[in-house]
Amino acid sequence: MIRHLFVFVALLACVAVGPVVAQDKAPTAVITLDKGGEITLEFFPADAPKTVENFVKLANKGFYDGTKFHRVESGFVVQGGDPKSKTLKEGDPQLGTGGPGYMVKAEFNKRSHERGVLAMARSNDPDSAGSQFYITLAPAKFLDGKYTVFGRVTSGMDVVDGIKRGDRIKSVKIVSK
Repeated sequence: MIRHLFVFVALLACVAVGPVVAQDKAPTAVITLDKGGEITLEFFPADAPKTVENFVKLANKGFYDGTKFHRVESGFVVQGGDPKSKTLKEGDPQLGTGGPGYMVKAEFNKRSHERGVLAMARSNDPDSAGSQFYITLAPAKFLDGKYTVFGRVTSGMDVVDGIKRGDRIKSVKIVSK
């Protein structure tokens, strides 16, 4: 009897309190290109908290502003975020080797590399990501579990599809939290 009363009181308390309040909404970002066009990103902080934190921190500092998409592989990915791309000329062998001066530990997760996924680029060392990121142009499931997926494009995929090697990022702005 007491056990039934306890269950009833517990259920009543749940109904009286109402639904559990959701966590703060994850931040989003807008990448604006110099040539025009915007790409809106949604982040996955539950799957890659340190990676999202790092990208947001760099964006807020203006780190990505003026960098170029230095790698464009048709039907595969566009890649940016190398600070060396601000000054190096197209074809320089140093393009794609720059970063923020530190590395972020990998946060491999169950997110799949579908079209429009945002993930961290890295060298052969899984824990070598820093600032470079890529957006997939098509599904690339062979990358699943090998690279940190930390977001996705929610609008502007047509802009992503039109990116050419050397296109400059005007700004990356964090727009909500």
